[in-house]
Amino acid sequence: MNNDINNFKITRRRALKLGLLTAGAVTIGEPFSAESAQVKEASAKSVIQIWMWGGPAHLDTFDPKPQAGSDYCGPLNKPINTNADGIRICEKLPLLAKQADKYSLIRSMTHGINAHETASYKVQTGHDSGRLVYPSAGAVVSLLKGYDNGYKSNIPPYIVLTQPQGRFSESGFLGIKYKPFSTGSDPNRKVFAVEGIIAEGIDDSHQLSRRALLSSIDTFGNVLGKNPLFTKFDVNEEKAYAMMFGHSRDVFNLAKEKDSLREKYGRNTFGQSCLAARRLVENGVPYVTINYKGWDTHKQHFQTMNRKLPEFDAGISALLQDLSDRGLLDSTIIWCGGEFGRSPKVQWNPPWNGGRSHYGKCFSTLIAGGGFKNSVVVGESDATGSEVKNRPVHPQELIASIYKQLGIDANSKLPNLAGVDTKIMPLEKGNKLLEEIM
Repeated sequence: MNNDINNFKITRRRALKLGLLTAGAVTIGEPFSAESAQVKEASAKSVIQIWMWGGPAHLDTFDPKPQAGSDYCGPLNKPINTNADGIRICEKLPLLAKQADKYSLIRSMTHGINAHETASYKVQTGHDSGRLVYPSAGAVVSLLKGYDNGYKSNIPPYIVLTQPQGRFSESGFLGIKYKPFSTGSDPNRKVFAVEGIIAEGIDDSHQLSRRALLSSIDTFGNVLGKNPLFTKFDVNEEKAYAMMFGHSRDVFNLAKEKDSLREKYGRNTFGQSCLAARRLVENGVPYVTINYKGWDTHKQHFQTMNRKLPEFDAGISALLQDLSDRGLLDSTIIWCGGEFGRSPKVQWNPPWNGGRSHYGKCFSTLIAGGGFKNSVVVGESDATGSEVKNRPVHPQELIASIYKQLGIDANSKLPNLAGVDTKIMPLEKGNKLLEEIM
């Protein structure tokens, strides 16, 4: 290091800036070597995961049980036929009933966990809690189909609309480089003010003048000269500004869509998140999660369902139809479900007043697109939806099947800083891929 650096006096401002650059080095350092992880050509290119945060009731969505009586089905006792022979779903989902030729249902998901954190971890990663914190499926896809493996877009390869789930570190031992980019804001607002990209009330000229001012007072980099860290920092700075002022920003601009289409999705946060997800996969983003809150219905469950189910119905049915119309459904997997279901027996007594509690023994998941078969029901629950009757499906089986459709070899090694010999998603004894829909 030259004499200028040795004699360089570190002021408070310079120290703060050095701290920022040191923190930035974590995200712009050398990537993991993913050479051992095998990725093959596949029909599925992207995943849209609709994470029904809190756990949706399987009896009140995809596995109705009217014959069980009001103590189980409550007022939702008139399930409707779909356009797929033999498949009935909740009467509050009439639009989705018309799209059943585009999806399949798993009615025998199970893990037996009733705690949000551990159940979320199990369903998102496929692994049990232990010494290592494994990455979520989104982080694995970000590693294998992101910047380390030919992804060129300025838009991050793993995006969450709009807030992170918060139950565990989604990137696990892969590190913060593979965390999802959380958009923040609300896509249903007049301006979808994506955090770090769009600043509501500040126009481009103001932003550009800010950048010019920052560059004019940035002498720190000049002192260090051609330090490799600064070269990487500059590259990432250019990518950030490209997102702020280039085509990438327009991907988040839902005002470019017709009003009639936006109305079809539903003018609410969930509906417009579905529309934003379609625009993202249309532009090559490999993994998008919609963190759809509001399903943790311990109290007054049916009052909540009267609001949530029509909103859900409009958003997901519009997404399926829109992807199909644009020729994107065959290459886009839709994974819709939560960390568990809700208790089949309704808790009518105070203070619950018709609530449902956490239930990990048996729950349902919707899967569509990406080469998966349509109009198929995998597994079956018993007469009250309390137990799996046949073909139990564990989270690792579902995730391994999704990886298969993406061309990811679930038995190849997953790199980690601990140097532990880990595989992406090995199937335990007795488990298998979802061959019924593959």
